[in-house]
Amino acid sequence: MEGDIFSGIGNGSQIGVDGKVLQTFQKSFVQVQNILDQNRLLINEINQNQESKLPVNLTRNVGLIRELNNNVKRVVDLYGDLSSSFSKSMDASSEAESGGTTRSDGKKRGRSG
Repeated sequence: MEGDIFSGIGNGSQIGVDGKVLQTFQKSFVQVQNILDQNRLLINEINQNQESKLPVNLTRNVGLIRELNNNVKRVVDLYGDLSSSFSKSMDASSEAESGGTTRSDGKKRGRSG
């Protein structure tokens, strides 16, 4: 399914994003999905350990919950990076379309004098 993530976008030219940017997004989304899949397995194991009420399993849950928490932080970081990359690519695309006269705050540059 990895190839289907951006199938509706075509080659990216419709929204001013090149193929390299799309590949970066796709790679990040695949990383996020892999972490979420791992989290699903961790949650299942945590639940089984909790239901067993065995001290050894409950102790193991401490480490599993830490791992789960770290995975959630990684997903948040990946989404933050994706958001930043997307904003930068849109700014670059917008600037290219306007001939490079857009400031980083989105306002047109005026000539002084």
